[in-house]
Amino acid sequence: MKLAHVLTCLVAAFGFCQGAFAQATRVPVVAAENFYGDVIRQLGGDHVQVTSILSNPDEDPHLFEASPKTARALQHAALVVYNGADYDPWMDKLLAASRKNDTRTIIVAAQLVGKKSGDNPHLWYDPATMPAVAKAVTQYLVSADPSHKSDYDARLATFLNSLKPIDAGVAQLRAHFKGVPVTATEPVFGYMADAIGFEMRNQRFQMAEMNETEPSPADIAAFEKDLSERRVHVLIYNSQATGALTKRLLNVAKDAHLPSVSVTETLPANKTYQQWMLGQLDSLSGALQGWQR
Repeated sequence: MKLAHVLTCLVAAFGFCQGAFAQATRVPVVAAENFYGDVIRQLGGDHVQVTSILSNPDEDPHLFEASPKTARALQHAALVVYNGADYDPWMDKLLAASRKNDTRTIIVAAQLVGKKSGDNPHLWYDPATMPAVAKAVTQYLVSADPSHKSDYDARLATFLNSLKPIDAGVAQLRAHFKGVPVTATEPVFGYMADAIGFEMRNQRFQMAEMNETEPSPADIAAFEKDLSERRVHVLIYNSQATGALTKRLLNVAKDAHLPSVSVTETLPANKTYQQWMLGQLDSLSGALQGWQR
């Protein structure tokens, strides 16, 4: 065999090995929810390998049950990110049951923003949450993989800058609709609604729905009256949890020519976290601007 051919083969083989090595040395990360997974991918790029557990936008996340596959993914994770505040209690059980891993780092979004059991757990709608999560994830990645610090720092700066249109959308809605009465089937959008400054009605009903308990007849009647008499400007509903009662309220809103806006608890396919948030803010803005008495 000629020397040139041998060298070509060696170079090709070495290139393959380098690719395999790079693949093998990516930081393994497990995110309980796919919107955290998406953010971690944006922050880590090719240096991370992310597995998201809750990732189907067509399923009710409250009905999720952990599987052996989920437990296996956690065993090999160097970093685990989940929501906390009782939104994903199965994560605590899985982590406790998984093989002891002294080097594994765990980031809980609720702890970063000072939320606890009993608080509204839909933290990803709070404008303060993702910057806090992003900074914590980047701090971990830099410590675990210092050779790529400059890339991680640049990616964090890009990510934080990409959130500015969301903040601008919230500010614009607040400027035009602060104090406007709205209602919702669940408090999924609650933190964003607070940031906008809405007057949120029927909160007892929302908490009952979130906790999967039966709302009182009086709360249901008050909700329907708000819709039928157009005492609110929009109905926000969780399209991943449209039970019989939610469908009934949507029909009341439709009969009253009251706009309804869908929000979800899971990142839709082929969208980034930023696109998801901006799309929902745009839908809300359109519904509010089209509202007429």
